[in-house]
Amino acid sequence: MSTAVSTKQVAYQIIHHFDKNYRWFSRITRGAQERFEKGLWKQSLDASKERITLYDLSVSDAVAEIYHQVTVHQKNDHFWHEMKMRFSRLLAGHPQFELAETFYNSVIGRIFRHQKIDDRFMYIYPSQCFLAGKDRHHVVNSFDTTTTVAKMYDTIFTVYRFNIPFEDLPRDKLQLEKALRKRLDRKQLARVHTVELLKPVFYRGKAAYLIGRICMPDETLPFVLALQTNEKQQLFVDALLTDRKDLSVIFGFARSYFMADTQNPAEVVAFLHELLPNKKSFELYMALGHFKHGKTDFYRNFLDHLSHSNDEFEAAPGIRGLVMMVFHLPSYGVVFKIIKDEFPESKKITRDHVKDCYRLVKMSDRVGRMADTHEYMNFRIPLSRVSPALFEELRQTCSSSILVTEDELVIRHLYIERKMTPLNIYLDEETAPEKIEHALNELGLCIKQIAKANIFPGDMLHKNFGITRHGRVIFYDYDEICLMSERNFRELPKSDDPFAMDTLSVAPNDVFPEQFEHFIVGKMHLKRLLKKLHGDLMSPAYWKQIQAVTARGDVQNFTPYNEAMRFPREGSDTSV
Repeated sequence: MSTAVSTKQVAYQIIHHFDKNYRWFSRITRGAQERFEKGLWKQSLDASKERITLYDLSVSDAVAEIYHQVTVHQKNDHFWHEMKMRFSRLLAGHPQFELAETFYNSVIGRIFRHQKIDDRFMYIYPSQCFLAGKDRHHVVNSFDTTTTVAKMYDTIFTVYRFNIPFEDLPRDKLQLEKALRKRLDRKQLARVHTVELLKPVFYRGKAAYLIGRICMPDETLPFVLALQTNEKQQLFVDALLTDRKDLSVIFGFARSYFMADTQNPAEVVAFLHELLPNKKSFELYMALGHFKHGKTDFYRNFLDHLSHSNDEFEAAPGIRGLVMMVFHLPSYGVVFKIIKDEFPESKKITRDHVKDCYRLVKMSDRVGRMADTHEYMNFRIPLSRVSPALFEELRQTCSSSILVTEDELVIRHLYIERKMTPLNIYLDEETAPEKIEHALNELGLCIKQIAKANIFPGDMLHKNFGITRHGRVIFYDYDEICLMSERNFRELPKSDDPFAMDTLSVAPNDVFPEQFEHFIVGKMHLKRLLKKLHGDLMSPAYWKQIQAVTARGDVQNFTPYNEAMRFPREGSDTSV
C-alpha cells in the first residue's frame, strides 16, 4: 500500500468513526423528549453519563483500527502531515466540521500520548472559517408578530408539540401574554418585528426550554419559555425569561450539559453567542454537551489571549490547598490546578483518588453548584510568562507533573476551572451586612443542593467555595467528595467524661454534623449567622433524611432561574 493510499484510507476511517460517534450522540440527545414526557428522570441522568462516556469509546475504536492498519510509530512526520491534509479535504461542507477536527485531535493525541501538539499534525487552529448565518434557516424558526401576541403564542405551541397534554394551556398562554406586556412597554411592542426560536428544544433535569429572542430594529432581548411537568405528567409553562442575566445563569458553568438535538452545532452556538455576548463560544459548546470541542475552542481562545497580553502566571489568591497547586493569569478568567506530588498526613488519599473524584463530578448532575472542570495533558505555557515565584513553587510541589524545555513549561496533567472569588476572601473583604448574609445563605444552599444531588462535599471549609459575579456560591474542591451512601452521619456522644471522644470508636466513614459549625467558617459572627440560616446542616437527622432521599433514587428539581419569575400555579411547588 502506498503512502498516499494509506493516508487517504486512515483519514477516511477517522471521519467514519466521528460520524458514527455523532449519530450515537444525537440518538441519545433525541431521546430527551421522551424521557421528559414520561418523567424518566433517573434515565435522564444515565443518558447524560452515557453521552459523556461515548466520546472516549469512539476514540478508542478509531485508534484500535488505525493500529490494525498501520505501524504508526514507523511513519515519519510527512505521513501524519499528509494525513491531516487528506482529512481536511473530507471536511469540506461537513455540518460538524469543527467537532470532527477535535475528534481528529483526540485520535492523534491518543496515538502519540499528546506529544505532537503541533498544527502540522493536529488542528491547533481551525481548517476553515465558519460563516455564521449561512445555515441559520436550519436551526431557527421565525414567528410573525404583526398580528397579536396571543396568536403568536398559538403558532409557537403549534410548531413545538409534545406527546403529553398541557395542564392548562389557555392559562399558560394568558400568563405568557401578560408577562410579555409587562416586560415590554407599548412602544417596544410596536417595534417588535420578529420572534426567533431555536428549533431544538433544550432539555436538562426536569425542564425543557424554548430558547430564542425578540427582534426589534435597534435591540434584541432573550425570549425563553421554561417548561416543566406536574406529577400527572402534564405540561405547563413555568416562566418567561427575557433578562440576559437569567439566561446566563441557565447556561452557567456549574450546570450539567443540555440535551439539544441539532445537526448544525456551530450555527446554534453562533445564535446563542448573539444572545449571550459575554459567554465565550467554548462555554456554549460545553453547555451543549460538546465538552471535548469546548476544550479545543478554549485552547484557541487561550492562545489568542496570550498573544494580546503580557502579564505573568502567578499563584492564585487565597489559602494554599493541601492537594492542588492552583495558579492563574490575572488577565484571564480561569484557574489552573495541578495535583501535588505529596499530600500531608491528614489527607489519606492518593493521586488516583483525586482523579476519580473529579471524574465523579463530571458524571454527576452539578445542579448549578459544582464548577465544571476540564482535563488537559501536556498543556504548554511560555516559560517567559511564568513568574519566578510560581516557577519555584511548582518545582517544589509538582515536579513530577511538569517538564521544562528551552522556552516552555509543559504541564503533564492539568485541570482548568472558571475563576471565582474564594468565599473566604470575599467574606474577609465584604463589609455590607446584607451581602454577607446573602453569601452565607448561598453557602448553606450550595451544600444542601449538592447533597440532594447525591454528593457529600467532604471538606466544607469556606475556602473551598467561590462566589460568582451574580452572587452565587459554587463548590470547586473535589478531593474529598463521595456519594452520600458512603458516609455514616452520627451524633456526638453525650457524656460528662472529658475523655469520652478519645475512647469513642470512630470509623473512617463516620461524620459528626454537630462539628460542622466549628470549621465551615472561622469567625464567630459568621458561625452564628450560618447556624441561624442553616442550622439543620449541623443535625445528623437532616443528613440522614437526605440519605434516604438519595437512596430511593429520587431526582430533585433544581430550577436555575429567579423564583420570582415563575408563574403561579394553584397548590404547586416544584422548586428545590
